[in-house]
This record gives sequence, C-alpha cells and structure tokens, in this order.
Amino acid sequence: MKGKFKHFMLKEIHEQPDSVVNTMRGRVNLDVDTVNFGGLKAYLLPSVVGAVPYLAKIPASVELASDFLDRKTPIFRDGVFVFVFQSGETADTILALRYCLERGALCLGVVSMVGSTISRETHCVVRTNAGPEVGVASTKAYTSQYIALLIMVLQLCEDRLSLRGRRRAIIEGLRHLPEQIQTILNLDNELQELAKTMLSSKSLLIMGHGFQYAIYLEGALKIKEIAYMHSEGILAGELNTVPSQGIPLLNVQFAFTQITAHKAKPIIICNDNDTSVPASAMSIRVSKTVDYLQGIINVIPLQLLSYHLAVITGFDFDFPRNLAKSATTE
Repeated sequence: MKGKFKHFMLKEIHEQPDSVVNTMRGRVNLDVDTVNFGGLKAYLLPSVVGAVPYLAKIPASVELASDFLDRKTPIFRDGVFVFVFQSGETADTILALRYCLERGALCLGVVSMVGSTISRETHCVVRTNAGPEVGVASTKAYTSQYIALLIMVLQLCEDRLSLRGRRRAIIEGLRHLPEQIQTILNLDNELQELAKTMLSSKSLLIMGHGFQYAIYLEGALKIKEIAYMHSEGILAGELNTVPSQGIPLLNVQFAFTQITAHKAKPIIICNDNDTSVPASAMSIRVSKTVDYLQGIINVIPLQLLSYHLAVITGFDFDFPRNLAKSATTE
C-alpha cells in the first residue's frame, strides 16, 4: 500500500532509514563494534574472496552478468563469486552463476527474495531484508545491497589488527546512518524546486571520483530510467573529453574551477559544514560520514531528484516503459 505517499517510489525512498536498519539487524553489534554474518562466516573465512579491495586488501573485480558469459571468463576452484540480485530470478545472472558452479567456484548470493533461484542454487545467501519494493526503479533495495556487501567486507577483515580502527569508524558510521538519511529526506521540497530548474535541459552530467563514481553512475541510471532524460555519470578527471557547456552538472566539491571554466551549470553535492563551496554556487548539502558510507548519503538526493523530474514531466515512473521486475523485494 502507498500509505500517505502518492507513489510507491517516493514511499520506498522514504523507507530507507528503516530498511538499512533491517539489513544491519542481527548482523552489526553497535555496542561492541562487531559484525557477524552467521552461516556466511563458515564460507568466507577459509576463502580468498573478492569484495572491496581497498578495505579488505583482497583483489576484486566487478562483472556485468550479461557480458560475463560472452567472454568465457576463466574460472578456478579457489575463486569466489558474489551474485547481487534483487529478485534472484534474472536470467543472465542465473546463467553466470551456473557457469561458475560447474567449474567448482564458491558462489555467494546477496538477494531479496527467499526461495528464489539464486537463493536455492548458491552455496550461501545473504538476505537484504529491505521489505517490499513495488517501484521498478530500485531505491531501498540498492542501499540495502550496499550495506550487506559492506558488512561482508567488514567480516572479511575482522582479524586484521591494522584495520581495527578503520572498521570501528565504519561501524560507528553505520550507527548514525538512519538519522543522516532522514536528514536528506527532509530536503525533499528543496530538491523538487531544483528539479523544476532542470526541465529545460536536454542532458544532465553527474560527475564523481573515487568511491563516489559508482554512486553517480547509479544516479544517472535512475534519471534515465524514470525521467527519460539523457544523463551520464562520468569520472571527474574526464571532464575535458565531455561537451558540458550550458549543461547542468551535478558533482562533488572537486575541480570546481575547471567546471566553471567549461561554462557548465554546476550543482555541488557537498557536506553541510563545507565552507569551501562558494556562496553563489547552487548546492545540495548532505551529512558527512565515513568515506565508505558517504555514497549511501549522496545517492538519496539523486533518487529524489529523479523522482521529481519524472513527476513534473508526467511519466509513470513506478512502472516505466522497457523495465520490469520479475519479483518484488521481501
């Protein structure tokens, strides 16, 4: 049910303070700064698993399932593959899973649906516990997957003394995450007004670097999915290769001089206490947290912005054309 909200997508965006808590519940002990993934521990600790190389110091790569089989990627028995799904029924990812299973690799699933194909066929599965998601464009399922993967990495590096302070800082960031997300949701009216200023534009560039690059790819995808507006996520260092004159450009506080020199229309996503952003610059101010969690904070305004762009243009964003869900989140 939509409850007090006009649309499922808006309702699900606003449920994220609760959905991230549900993903952490029973897995993150905020009192003693520990994580525990239960049955997953028996599979992860004896293995060399690729998750997040920066924190766990383990080599890792990200693959698109639709491209994975075409390249006949070599698979070895000491490899570990993590399959991230919402429904657990996407055909190309299931085929990639079976390809890895046939070659003896350890396969883990991060899924929403109990009883899905992925939850049955992987060696071990992590549920996101995000709750029902009816809107086709994923919002709270995305942030819950983010949290689940991060908890997995925290468990991988729990025996590394050199990373103890880093792990403690991330867990402390998880403690404050729900209230910080709620603070961003309170910017809803402000983001609605910002969306109105972007209606006359044919394109939107979203620029990030480091950990934030993947978040801005997600933000650009949301805008393309439901507002049918051309939007691209780009690396900050690649601005010189992209025509940007007169185009709205969402970015973190990085290379501001370069952006204005290109005569783009910068909208700065920055921390609420950042005094380095010029007072004349249009900005979206968000809470500051540890770097591994900043992406969750930064993606929320992009979700709201895509929603308001779609509302203003009159599109059916809960069920956009050319997109479908085989199952909703549980």
